[in-house]
Amino acid sequence: MKPRLQASLGQQLVMTPQLRQAIRLLQLSAVELEAELASAVESNPLLDWTEPTAPEPGEPVHASTITSSSSSEDGAGSGGDGPNPDATPEPEWTVDDGETWYERVGPSDHDDDSPAAEQVADAETLLDHLLWQLHLSPLSQRDRSIGVAIIEAIDDDGYLREPLQAIADSLAPELTVGEDEVMTVLHQVQRFDPVGTGARSLGECLSLQLGTLSDDTAGKALALQIVAGPLERLPRVGAAGLAAELKLDTAEVETAVQLLRSLDPRPGAQMGAISTDTYVTPDVVIWRQHGLWRVALSEAMRPRISIHRGYEGMIRHASASDASYLRGHLQEARWLLKSLEARGDTLLKVARCLLKQQAAFLEFGDSALRPLTLREVANEVGLHESTVSRAIARKYARTPRGTVPLRAFFASGIETGAGGEASSTAIQAMIRRLIEAENPRKPLSDARLAETLKATGVPVARRTVAKYREAMSIPSSQDRVRMA
Repeated sequence: MKPRLQASLGQQLVMTPQLRQAIRLLQLSAVELEAELASAVESNPLLDWTEPTAPEPGEPVHASTITSSSSSEDGAGSGGDGPNPDATPEPEWTVDDGETWYERVGPSDHDDDSPAAEQVADAETLLDHLLWQLHLSPLSQRDRSIGVAIIEAIDDDGYLREPLQAIADSLAPELTVGEDEVMTVLHQVQRFDPVGTGARSLGECLSLQLGTLSDDTAGKALALQIVAGPLERLPRVGAAGLAAELKLDTAEVETAVQLLRSLDPRPGAQMGAISTDTYVTPDVVIWRQHGLWRVALSEAMRPRISIHRGYEGMIRHASASDASYLRGHLQEARWLLKSLEARGDTLLKVARCLLKQQAAFLEFGDSALRPLTLREVANEVGLHESTVSRAIARKYARTPRGTVPLRAFFASGIETGAGGEASSTAIQAMIRRLIEAENPRKPLSDARLAETLKATGVPVARRTVAKYREAMSIPSSQDRVRMA
């Protein structure tokens, strides 16, 4: 991937149309990406489908190469049709002493030679996406409660229509908060992905998106001035009328207006839920080979489109108008291929980090899931938190434990008595095991479960145990007695 495009994806330097395309493709699910590519091939004569390449002898069918072909210059130069057979395989993760980074520690070796079970996609709404980010944020329990009330008041387009005082009143009598405290938490929510969510007006929504751009973005300063004032008059007077009103050059105002048009006035609509009867296509494949965990983009995620060389060759011999038409579509085709390359590179980079951080989760299940946040992954891979969030949204990994969403690799943490942290997912798994092993005639109460967890070094309040138990749809101890 070209360094400039990679930097743009990671830091959101300049919101060009090409960058917007790369960001939009990154957050699409596999099903949505397939539809997007089909639409692009249909509308652009310079794009064409390519035939899938057959795997090499002895190569896993689900992952034709350990490393993404798009991450090397040779692979990119071949048009993304398949791996370069002469390329040197990427070395395993290593530690300072040069030894292999990870060795098998589990009871069995899951060398992946059998297909994972088909799984149905869970619907992920904007509410789910925002609540997930909230629970991974380093906020107090009080601020999280306020955050939940704010997020529940955000509509499907991403706007907060409820007055702050109404949100504060909805928290009573459990919490007594003022508008200023709600506003403080709202500012945190407005930093979540998609950028612009939680705005109370179109101007604020666009201003939040402009705030993610670098200060040297052409037209940014004037665009901020427009959204803070004459934005509502812009559709009536146009760029020329606004230039006369502000006593500025028309070209300067036009640049700012074009920047505003490149933003998304309905950021929440990006999080359209996948239908619950949709079977997921894994984006990455994780398997174990000779005791080592490996990860690769799935075969379905490899770009299956390329530039139509016949039409490309016609440009030199076409008339001026036809050549201009073909060059325009050729540029669009090249940007789409670069965006797909950037998408695969970013997704693979994040997946490698998740595998490195959560190898024990793949070995032993939920009980071994360690606390992991978006910020930790973003810092390790050198990307922005919102980019990591887009990269894992509605993405799935095929593993020896089945097909799981990439979101399953993240979990908030609770400090343990030993000075470490236990993830909320791991604690839920511990609670489930305790309940499964209880005497059905004398079920464990929430208080007793909390005491048992505390004895094992995980200090959890009774209220927290009740919350986790309800989240797992496990009845209370009284109802479990009746069921027995």
